[in-house]
Amino acid sequence: MALDGIFLNLVKSEIEEKLLCSRVDKIHQPSKEEIIISFRTREGIQKLVISTSASSARVGLTEAEVENPKSPPMFCMLLRKHLGSGKLTAVRQDGFERILFFDFDATNEMGDYVSLTLAVEIMGRRSNLILIGSNGRVIDSIKRVSEDVSSVRPVLPGMVYSLPPKEDKLLITELDKNTFKASLEQNSSKLLSKALMSCLEGISPVFAREASFFSLRKTDEKPAGELTEDEFSRLFFYLSKAADEVKNKNNTFTVIKDRDGALKDFCFVSISQYGNLMLTKPFQSACELLDYFYSEKDLSSRIKQKAADLFKLLLNLTERISRRISAQKLELDECSKRDELKLCGDLIMANIWQLEKGQTKAVLDNFFVDGNPKIEVLLDKRLTPSQNAQKYYSEYRKADTAEKMLTGLISSGEEELAYIDSVFDALTRASTENEINELREELAMQGYLKMPKQKGSKQKPLPPLKFVSSDGYTILVGRNNVQNDKLTLKDAEKTDIWLHVHNITGSHVIICANGTTPPDKTIEEACVIAAFHSKAKNSAQVPVDYVQVKYVKKPSGAKPGKVIFTNNQTAYVTPDAELVNALKEK
Repeated sequence: MALDGIFLNLVKSEIEEKLLCSRVDKIHQPSKEEIIISFRTREGIQKLVISTSASSARVGLTEAEVENPKSPPMFCMLLRKHLGSGKLTAVRQDGFERILFFDFDATNEMGDYVSLTLAVEIMGRRSNLILIGSNGRVIDSIKRVSEDVSSVRPVLPGMVYSLPPKEDKLLITELDKNTFKASLEQNSSKLLSKALMSCLEGISPVFAREASFFSLRKTDEKPAGELTEDEFSRLFFYLSKAADEVKNKNNTFTVIKDRDGALKDFCFVSISQYGNLMLTKPFQSACELLDYFYSEKDLSSRIKQKAADLFKLLLNLTERISRRISAQKLELDECSKRDELKLCGDLIMANIWQLEKGQTKAVLDNFFVDGNPKIEVLLDKRLTPSQNAQKYYSEYRKADTAEKMLTGLISSGEEELAYIDSVFDALTRASTENEINELREELAMQGYLKMPKQKGSKQKPLPPLKFVSSDGYTILVGRNNVQNDKLTLKDAEKTDIWLHVHNITGSHVIICANGTTPPDKTIEEACVIAAFHSKAKNSAQVPVDYVQVKYVKKPSGAKPGKVIFTNNQTAYVTPDAELVNALKEK
């Protein structure tokens, strides 16, 4: 899952087409390792995203909306100072190396024109973004690399910028059959895909495996030195065809997903090596593919960073409450023996005339059962028979009281556990810092954490998520439990339609019916939206209950988000991210 040099070359072409000769409008740094530069173009504002994260390093055009921090980091301020209103004059790449150079014409503090270069190095955990002055020296980088970290290539302000060491590899766009064959022979002991990685510059493992699959006609590989002439001919044909597609910019950009819809990899050619084990999705644009592939992944990573303390708190609460409920259930099992205690007390009182102090046990007739079977009753030799009976009655009353209390405590604990689970689910779906802050406030209101005193005005609550069905009906989705209550119990009309996944944690969904009966298509789409905004997001055939709002009530004293309802109907749907995104109000 790496952005290879060839894919980067295709991204470069798209960037040149859209951004060349345009000027920098704004620069933001939404996270520690990510920069977004907005450019003013004839077609309007275009955004360039540059990520140096080890797991999602990339550069490309994006349409994603990302929340920016209130105060910009130092590196962001530095870029604004040097590149503000700068003009992009060139985008360069050395062969298929995973480095793009963005050349800018800008003005310095004195008003003089200067040439600056932004080097975007896409190299896994060594990815970096480096601003280089006209003298070839590093002005600064998003990741400073000291000599302690890398003695081969430190990156620090004031140092002369140097390229990473380059390997001697072939370009598929300039491939000669004899030269390529000789290069393969030098790697003859390696499996074919590994040999291709050693021979060719700028290819990813998935492309190498696809080339191997095409030439061998099977997924099982063999050493490059064992290729037959036919297999080598098919391999060279495949590489030549891929090279023509790259040169003519006629690529089929492909995303690979598993059967559950999880994103696995991407490439600049069609992928067939997985057969029916994987699903593929084609794209017309390299930047469009990258934007699609990394938007959800980056969102999840960004939210995890900003909400790490909340995730930890909720996990600890879940574990603690679960342990408490387990212990209470064990105690409740012990209370189930209370009837035996009462029976022992009754038998002692019925046979008190034949018992004496000092006995440790007595075998008595159980006259409560037909046939009067014998039963052994243990006694405390220090107590009289009457006192032994009273001791059994006392233990019976304790067990009876404990059972009633434990039943209530277990029910309360399970409700609390369901509430914590609902907050956790809402947190996993949070997409902005404001949503996280609202969840913090909700937990503070319930006494699970303390909120620091805020300076200035309190942030305005976010509105519910808004969707529009194919029939034109507005569909609203609560972002958290507090908003769920407000949406369902205060904002919605009695004739609106309320939806929620059946016995699964999720958001409240409202179809604004405006006094009409929504068509089946709208109800089906709203059910898909409800299933998507729930814990069953990645499941199939999810049950969704729907009913008019007038049949939805809140139990007295219930936690936020908890309601009861009657007269409902249930539909079974499969969450569809593409449908949900298409219906979301822009």
